[in-house]
Amino acid sequence: MKRVLAIILGGGAGTRLYPLTKMRAKPAVPLAGKYRLIDIPISNCINSEINKIYVLTQFNSASLNRHLTMSYNLSSGFGQGFVEVLAAQQTPDSPSWFEGTADAVRKYQWLFQEWDVDHVLILSGDQLYRMDYSKFVQHHIDCGADLTVGALPVDAAQAEGFGLMRTSSDGRILEFSEKPKGGALEAMRVNTESLGLSAEEAAKRPYLASMGIYVFNRNTLFNLLASHPEATDFGKEIIPTSLGQGDHLQTFLFDDYWEDIGTIGAFYEANLALTDQPNPAFSFYDEKFPIYTRPRYLPPSKLQDAQVTQSIIGEGSLLKACSIHHCVLGVRSRVEDEVVLQDTLVMGADFFESSEERLVLRERGGTPIGVGRGTTVKGAILDKNVRIGRDVTIVNKDRVEEADRPELNFYIRNGIVVVVKNGTIADGTVI
Repeated sequence: MKRVLAIILGGGAGTRLYPLTKMRAKPAVPLAGKYRLIDIPISNCINSEINKIYVLTQFNSASLNRHLTMSYNLSSGFGQGFVEVLAAQQTPDSPSWFEGTADAVRKYQWLFQEWDVDHVLILSGDQLYRMDYSKFVQHHIDCGADLTVGALPVDAAQAEGFGLMRTSSDGRILEFSEKPKGGALEAMRVNTESLGLSAEEAAKRPYLASMGIYVFNRNTLFNLLASHPEATDFGKEIIPTSLGQGDHLQTFLFDDYWEDIGTIGAFYEANLALTDQPNPAFSFYDEKFPIYTRPRYLPPSKLQDAQVTQSIIGEGSLLKACSIHHCVLGVRSRVEDEVVLQDTLVMGADFFESSEERLVLRERGGTPIGVGRGTTVKGAILDKNVRIGRDVTIVNKDRVEEADRPELNFYIRNGIVVVVKNGTIADGTVI
């Protein structure tokens, strides 16, 4: 894997994850109490012994850059390698920002071409899954392919939201169709049993969806980008173009947990699903294939007369006489007496406030960081460093699906109340 270069695409403005992306790049959004989305593909790379990693981004990249700098020094701890952020930039030859996935790679191909590698691995920065990319790359080599696409078997309901591939019995791509409907969808059915699924599963999931991850032969990638300068997207343009000019395109079947967490609803569900016991769909408790992140050296969490069920609690947290059910609490979370948290994602805080500081804040009419006494929160996301006052109720009482209340420091997306980063909700507020 020393001759593989990995490029992780950070995505655009992250509008579907707004307001979580209001002050941070999409790959820097917190996940599972202590991680960031970007930790998933980077950890997969490290565990696959791929250690030359670029991350392309163009929006709010400061926190992402800081996280990567503090988390990954591949030249020491993981062997000779690097993780480097490449932000969109305007130059005389390229005056515009990234216009799509392929365009992002094209704008930095002068840098990528300097590397003496055989294969380029293109990854997404907003997916939750665990994959050994070395098997992906080896499959690509063994098939003699020019381009290999990660393929997820899906049912008809899921299939309409993906780019689909129709393949031969050995997985060679014969046709690619972007989000087909009706008869066009039916025409993309594949016998997934021939690719390794059981007969029962093949009947349930007869479609192959593109995961948005690819292995290119080095020359194939750069030739496609150079010969089709108008093509800005891999899925919509580069793959169909490559197929049309007779390149050998192959699929790599991935039949395991995979979730695109590009929306607030999907992000919320994926986080809370981590609390399922005894066997969550995705687990961070895998010593053979760990997920890495920034070491914070925080003290252990402290629970004082708290009732906690089916939840994840980040380190450095302090929970008083509260009730917490089916929640994920991030690092340095502070929850006061008589609080009820249910079906809620709390992202924690970037710093501690001492008891003295909290007392002074209260005396001056301010709100300490964390969740104040007597508050009830159900079905919500509380972003980093939020200050929830006393006797607050956040339950989406009017069952609103979508709402923007920036002046009140919250939004509602997919029926989920999202309190913005650094936002304050005053004592006695009802949402």
